[in-house]
Amino acid sequence: MEFHHERNRIYAAGPEGALLAEITFPEKEGVAVIDRTFVHESLRGQGVAGKLMEEAVAAIEAQGWKVGASCSYAVSWLEKHTRQEKKT
Repeated sequence: MEFHHERNRIYAAGPEGALLAEITFPEKEGVAVIDRTFVHESLRGQGVAGKLMEEAVAAIEAQGWKVGASCSYAVSWLEKHTRQEKKT
């Protein structure tokens, strides 16, 4: 799946242009808050949301911003992956 990067947004679209997956992260004062993750039901359970999170965190950190989250999935994902990263 190919992700398209825009400012504060990463998404994937189908051949007809239909939105298949999306993550948004508006930035304010150096903190980008992941406020939405969406994966079309046909793709759920395939790790697409996790891949979106990885892409978003990398994009946010590349800008020198801190990562925040208000979306429940993003909050949970960050808690799990932050703990793992700190252990290594």
